[in-house]
Amino acid sequence: MNEYDIIVIGGGIVGISTAWQLKQKYRDARILLIEKENRFARHQTKHNSGVIHAGVYYEPGSLKADFCKRGAVLTTDFCEEHGIAYERCGKMLVATNELEFDRMNGLEARCAKNGIETERISKRELSVREPAITGIGAIFVPATGITNYQVISERMADLYGGLGGDIILGQTVTEIKEGEEKITVQLETDRMTCRYLLACAGLQADRVAKMTGIDIDFRIIPFRGEYYQLPPRLKNIVNHLIYPIPDPELPFLGVHLTRMVDGTVTVGPNAVLGYKREGYSSINISFKDIADMFSFPGFWNVVKSNLVSGIGETLDSWYKPGYLKRVRKYCPQIQLSDLKKFPAGIRAQAVMKDGALVHDFLFRETERSLHVCNAPSPAATSAMPIGEHICEKLEEKFQL
Repeated sequence: MNEYDIIVIGGGIVGISTAWQLKQKYRDARILLIEKENRFARHQTKHNSGVIHAGVYYEPGSLKADFCKRGAVLTTDFCEEHGIAYERCGKMLVATNELEFDRMNGLEARCAKNGIETERISKRELSVREPAITGIGAIFVPATGITNYQVISERMADLYGGLGGDIILGQTVTEIKEGEEKITVQLETDRMTCRYLLACAGLQADRVAKMTGIDIDFRIIPFRGEYYQLPPRLKNIVNHLIYPIPDPELPFLGVHLTRMVDGTVTVGPNAVLGYKREGYSSINISFKDIADMFSFPGFWNVVKSNLVSGIGETLDSWYKPGYLKRVRKYCPQIQLSDLKKFPAGIRAQAVMKDGALVHDFLFRETERSLHVCNAPSPAATSAMPIGEHICEKLEEKFQL
């Protein structure tokens, strides 16, 4: 049996960032990072679009707005320091009708309050800067960029290990028992103890929290984001990231064109209900995950309150011409044959019993454990400030 001061469960970018920062702060502490996959960042982090968000959409003064703005700077600085590919290409938020044009005013005001530089682009200027894009106007956000968060995560893990932090890969946590003075963490083939436990379990956050005896009032509902990739001949179709003006009543940002650091361009994502929490292939069904969803009242409340948009997303998932129509709204030259399959992503969305989608951080705790049950988008961009915030919460809770 191995004894530690702190065990961190979860090797996505949030767990890695937190473990790394804990080890920097407490050099003499014995810290263990556990990831059930054989490599780090295999789930939400790996399937992230790679966008370094500027913080356009977030409530002024909120943690999300602060973390995103600071995180964008820290992410690019980290890439510079460690030779990781990134590009500050900027984002173009394109209005295609008068309603979207009117919504631009609210987005500009929010950006101004958050200290984010924007530029209003006319219809004529848009056609010059983005010849393939059709719109009646746009907002340009120069601070937005692109990178590869899996590469960033793996580098952070190397830095954590270099400081003497311990790592276990390929082992699933099967049981957690909390006593008065320590917590026992049972793995498939080993058992560890620690004084304090931190869980950043992402898609499995609710299940890990339940292992410690917490009577949780939420569930993780997986939303599947499906992408397409454009063929190589269209890799220069856009000069920036192209986003639609979002509907403020919906929790997702809509289908967009994303330039990737490897030179490819993706189209997506949509947002459909996932029937498997870690389902990235064409057919994804887990009866355990379905049973967890269907037995939770909050799931049915979400379905009821988002029925129309949910049906639309599902139909366009099944019917590629419907998906194409969303893209051709602002990029009419893309053809059906240009949409090539690309790996999907899964968003771990915490949902409360009343059906409310959790858009902020959600923590649950016991005497010796702290669980990050919802780390809201853009968690990848904000991973370093989020890790710092979690370290502060741990220090306050456990008086480290």
